[in-house]
Amino acid sequence: MRFFIFYLAAVSILSCIVTVHDKISAQKGKWRVPEKALFLLAALGGSAAMYTTMLIIRHKTRHKRFMIGLPAIFILQCVLLILVTQKINVSDLILQL
Repeated sequence: MRFFIFYLAAVSILSCIVTVHDKISAQKGKWRVPEKALFLLAALGGSAAMYTTMLIIRHKTRHKRFMIGLPAIFILQCVLLILVTQKINVSDLILQL
């Protein structure tokens, strides 16, 4: 569990740094971080930190892909975390649907 917390902290910090870097690069007209890379960081666990950072620095807030996609990724991650920690059998859950 301790490893998981350190992992999430590291991915969250990295997500914040990359998001701020992309904002600064955009302002200076320099090389930008690809959107795929931003979404990969979010999917790896940095979704909440990235979304919060984007709101604070007002970066990509007009892009529906990010303003809907990042919270959706976060919700999916929360559901998966609940399923894993509660040891719910996912196949049984799918069969009930």
